[in-house]
Amino acid sequence: MEQSAQQAQQLDHLSSAPEPPPGSPFAAFGMPGLGRPPSPAPPEPRPILELAGEDLEDELDALSDWVDDFFLPVYGAEVTTAAPWCLEWQEHDDVVAWLHALWLAYQQHRDPEAGLSGLFVWHRDFLTHAVAAIRAPGGPLSACMTSPDRPAHRLLAGPPPSVRTEVASKQAADERAEPDEPTS
Repeated sequence: MEQSAQQAQQLDHLSSAPEPPPGSPFAAFGMPGLGRPPSPAPPEPRPILELAGEDLEDELDALSDWVDDFFLPVYGAEVTTAAPWCLEWQEHDDVVAWLHALWLAYQQHRDPEAGLSGLFVWHRDFLTHAVAAIRAPGGPLSACMTSPDRPAHRLLAGPPPSVRTEVASKQAADERAEPDEPTS
C-alpha cells in the first residue's frame, strides 16, 4: 500500500507543471511552465441554435459573411428546381444549423494542424453531404427560389408535436386552470 501511495505521489508530481525557478530569465517570454500558467483553452463551439441574443446575432453575422463571401461564390451552383436556394436562408433554422456546422468543420479542417489533406477531408466528409441536404429538391429550401428570375421565400410547416407532448401540455394547462383548493 505504501508503494502504491508513493507511485501516486510521483505521478501527480510528474503530471503537474514545473515551478519556475526564482528569477527565471524565461518568465518574461510566457513559456508554459516557465513563468506563468498555460493559456486557457479556447471556448468550445456551440451549435448556433443553442445561442440567444447578442451571441446568436454575432454568430449569425459571421456565418452570413462566410456564406456570402466564400461559400456561395465558390459552391453556390446555379439555382434550379433541382438545387433551390433562398435569399432569406437565415430564416430557415435547419439551413442555418447545417451551414453553421459546415462552417465550423471548415474552420477546423483549414487549420494547419489538420494537415495538407484537411480541406480534402472537409470536401469529402462535410461539404458534399451538407449541400445535398440543404439544396435537395424536397429539402428545406424547396418552397423558395427555384429560378434566379423568381426570388421567393416560404417556410414550410414542420410536423406537429407528438401526441405525448400534446397530452402533457393539455394536462399542464388543466392543472393551471384548476383553482387552488384549501388544505385543512
